[in-house]
Amino acid sequence: MSLRMPAEWTAHERCLMAWPTRPDLWGTVLDAAQQEYADVARAVARFEPVTMVAPPGHGDGARALCGPGIEVLELPMDDSWFRDSAPLFVLGPDGQRAGVDFRFNAWGGKHRPFDADDRISGLLLGVLGDPSVRSEMVLEGGAVTVDGEGTLITTEQCLLHPNRNPGMTRAEIEAELRARLGVSKVIWLPYGGLLDTETDGHVDGVCAFVAPGKVVVQLPDDPTHPDHARMRANRAVLAAATDARGRHLEVVELPQSAFVEVAGARVEVGYLNFYLANGGVVVPVAGLPQDAEALAVIAAACPDRTVVGVPARVIAHGGGGVHCITQQVPAVAPGA
Repeated sequence: MSLRMPAEWTAHERCLMAWPTRPDLWGTVLDAAQQEYADVARAVARFEPVTMVAPPGHGDGARALCGPGIEVLELPMDDSWFRDSAPLFVLGPDGQRAGVDFRFNAWGGKHRPFDADDRISGLLLGVLGDPSVRSEMVLEGGAVTVDGEGTLITTEQCLLHPNRNPGMTRAEIEAELRARLGVSKVIWLPYGGLLDTETDGHVDGVCAFVAPGKVVVQLPDDPTHPDHARMRANRAVLAAATDARGRHLEVVELPQSAFVEVAGARVEVGYLNFYLANGGVVVPVAGLPQDAEALAVIAAACPDRTVVGVPARVIAHGGGGVHCITQQVPAVAPGA
């Protein structure tokens, strides 16, 4: 069966999220993190069903904060970043669905334990009743963005990092992406975020497909931003690239950046780390004046969607954004 990963704008059956409980990651802001996760869940639930997965014994706490509109399921897990540890869903030619179960090693072993997160894809696929396609390659969902028509964009900074797949060459990694996700063209950007030491430069902090042949790219206009030159190098690659169908890409620039202080640390809330829900875009915001400008750029890039900003300062402190904590489950075609 020929399988391909659909674009994020494809119709979703639901959104999967994971409840944050890890005290060694969140410390004194754990309660605030849980509130932000609940707020994101409710924002996404305006557009599609949400299933929040909580570690055993934490389901009641998740239900209390998320409210009655969010389904809560208890399964063993370590962390709360389902973009990276949950399956990447693929569809067959007749609309049948499967999940690709890549290996997960907590972004190069940065957090331990991670064995439960390495197993969570299989558990989720069992609950959903979807077949599992196993891959022995380490890959997180935040490291790739696809157009559903054969094109995948990723960063060299992340996928070629020696803490992921040291025994694989670039050609072998690309071959596995093609085989498991059904893509025929891989566009390699040189850089992820310089400050993104947690994921080693995931592409969902750099650019995102929002329509066939159309990408939104983070391009900070502040010349003192650490990624000012790096993101322009990425943009040059995108401007010169063609997709799997031979089209030149339309590049939408997102120039706003937002730095805040959380628990004594300066962190960046990345507007680019948004989630495309059914008819909506859920965007992390920082509570700063530039939020409105960033939301306007994203709304113009996604004219047929309702754009919703959700406070995500504490999520940024934990190392991610709205996209990092969500994972879409594409809808199955009727009769598939």
